[in-house]
Amino acid sequence: MWKYLYLGVIVGFSAISCSEKPNLTQTPELQESAVSESAEPELQKLPELVSFNEHVQPILSANCYHCHGPDSGTRMPESEPLRVDKADAVFSPRESGKPVIVKGAPDASFLLQLMETDDLNKVMPPDPSKSPHGKKMDPQDIALVRKWIAQGAVFEDHWAYIAPKKEPLPQTKNPDWSRTPVDHFIAAKMDAAGVSPNPEQSRARLLRRLHFDLTGLPPQAEDLEKLLQDKRDFDLIYSELVDRLLGTQEYAEHFSRQWLDVARYADTHGIHIDNYRSIWPYRDWVLNAFKNNMPFDQFTREQISGDMLANATSAEKVATGYLRCLPTTGEGGSIPEEVRAMNMQDMTDTVASTWLGLSTGCAACHDHKFNEISTKENYQLTAFFNNTPMNPLDGNNEKHPPNVFLPNKENEKAYNELIAKINQLTLQSEEYQKRSNGNFLKWLNASAQSEMLKISGKISRLAYPSMTKLPA
Repeated sequence: MWKYLYLGVIVGFSAISCSEKPNLTQTPELQESAVSESAEPELQKLPELVSFNEHVQPILSANCYHCHGPDSGTRMPESEPLRVDKADAVFSPRESGKPVIVKGAPDASFLLQLMETDDLNKVMPPDPSKSPHGKKMDPQDIALVRKWIAQGAVFEDHWAYIAPKKEPLPQTKNPDWSRTPVDHFIAAKMDAAGVSPNPEQSRARLLRRLHFDLTGLPPQAEDLEKLLQDKRDFDLIYSELVDRLLGTQEYAEHFSRQWLDVARYADTHGIHIDNYRSIWPYRDWVLNAFKNNMPFDQFTREQISGDMLANATSAEKVATGYLRCLPTTGEGGSIPEEVRAMNMQDMTDTVASTWLGLSTGCAACHDHKFNEISTKENYQLTAFFNNTPMNPLDGNNEKHPPNVFLPNKENEKAYNELIAKINQLTLQSEEYQKRSNGNFLKWLNASAQSEMLKISGKISRLAYPSMTKLPA
């Protein structure tokens, strides 16, 4: 409080006159405030076991990674760059012959010495007066790093790469309350907080919650009343209702909506003119997949490569609409190759976040700082989607090719029969051409006036453009 008041006095004085001196005599209250603010802050209790992922890495990321982290473009010193985000880097000998971290010995660890020194020319991270990236570390953070080193400086993989371990069920005050393993952990937390679980809810409320969870909608009053009148065991009633709701259209719509958010589905292009996009059959494909409980491996395969499957059906081709949900543009002045690169990166990012649980966008410019994905690997994955035969600029039209033609339900049978007939006639035509080529050449050569004009085989095939009306 005192330092802000002092600043106010100086500013006020300079605005009035430069020949007078302000009265800087401190009252006892101000002196007491100044002393309390300058005192060392009291450290909070440190955790029993300091975790690299939970406690230490956020500290190193905020204070050290700019110059000593994953980004090779900013890593220092230039002569022998240091990384503090990798175990092999901090435990390997440096120029002095010693590592920057000595396991179990914080006082012998150069990293901690630099964090704790009072020398402004040596302290790390640099003092704000010495570097534009400088900052003062929180003493609590330094204490955490010290304890972590004392406990052996154990590095951990990114949490996503650590296999989950099955923990033993904790002891609770009321073990009979828990119906599932998860309940035991919840009960243990409540015991630690000194709170008790609420009484079990009424049947009506539990059934209502189930409807909202699985369909997003409340139950019909008559359906709820019928369930409440059922005198059978409630667990059996509840289980049967789960199975029934999982087969409803409402369930499919509710959960499809969440998947479509992941797939970035929209009925428009998503940018600039934001014109209508005819892609709703993909939405319906997802809905039907949920309703029919499609196996997840099939659900995955058809969305990523349905058009590449042998004898792909219309539905399998429609499934690849997943990759076509990206925002597209036909803006004038756009550079097609640039837009194409952006489109392919979008497909890569979406597939990775959907099925790998990883973000890859960072690796488009540099090796990912946390996920184990290099820039090279990012573009190796992008190369798969770069084979998509799609014009980068969509022309702001609703049917930007390539497209799948889909008949109405009432015409679907006749349409499929016609397609089968066309395919059959096409094969017959190709066979006829193979058989008749020799006869045609004989007929053509019979009218030749000279041996030089005779043709020994097919030279080229010139296809006429399709016409709606033959020339007269």
